[in-house]
Amino acid sequence: MTWNIAIRDFINYMRLERGMSPNTLSSYRIDLQKALVYFEESQPDPLKTTLKDLQEFIIHIAKSGLSARSQARLISGIRSFYKYLEYEDLISQNPCDLLESPRIGSKLPDFLSKDEVDAIINAVDLSKDEGHRNVAIMEVLYGCGLRVSELTNLRISDLFFKESFIRVTGKGNKERLVPINNTAIKQVDIYRKEIRVHQSIAKGHEDFLFLNRRGKQLTRAMIFTIVRNLTTAAGIKKSVSPHTFRHSFATHLVEGGVNLRAVQEMLGHASITTTEIYTHLDQQYLRDTILMYHPRARE
Repeated sequence: MTWNIAIRDFINYMRLERGMSPNTLSSYRIDLQKALVYFEESQPDPLKTTLKDLQEFIIHIAKSGLSARSQARLISGIRSFYKYLEYEDLISQNPCDLLESPRIGSKLPDFLSKDEVDAIINAVDLSKDEGHRNVAIMEVLYGCGLRVSELTNLRISDLFFKESFIRVTGKGNKERLVPINNTAIKQVDIYRKEIRVHQSIAKGHEDFLFLNRRGKQLTRAMIFTIVRNLTTAAGIKKSVSPHTFRHSFATHLVEGGVNLRAVQEMLGHASITTTEIYTHLDQQYLRDTILMYHPRARE
């Protein structure tokens, strides 16, 4: 079997049977392409690759300047690839069983203060055609803690404003209900009833909530552009992306006293450990929590 065929079959398996998102599949494909290029001549058959082969590949990747975090992601992809080959009974022994990942620290991305969030939203120029749409986008992004792909895929049929919920389709096509606040509801309603209703909507895009000028679903790249431009207009020097608003959402909830388990559900994390990484617990919050709940502190 060649690497090309094995990678193709693996990607199809992850898409059809595991329901992986296009972005995750793209990451797998990019990482496995590195292995294909490296092994093209030395070991053209992935079924015959040994632990020593993979270790030498990882050393080669590390010397190329790839960061420890990127190396860890690549190794995770390689492991998934060989688990698939093992699952399909194409190999009898998994060469990744003893493959180690580089140690990486938990890097917390920047988060915004509440005043910075307000400044970015207030930087929207409401005199422009897309102004009310962009305010609604920012309010939903921050108010619901969505991933950028969840935002662009949000549909009108996912809005349950009477119950103050939206239905979100996350990673692996898993659906969850996320509370939506009154401010976000108000801005979405203004956009829908005063702006969107007058647009000519492209066929097949009728149910998507946020549309571009051509009446089509907004792209991920467009959301990044909107966030970057508004951050600049607000005079904020931090590196801000759509994900920064998701992290800020979780941070402000935790600092406000919301239970981590509830934040996990709202973010759609499979593991509470992931939620802990996405929440920035300041010393004041930790002190207050310990003094409130530790049995000795009550005496």
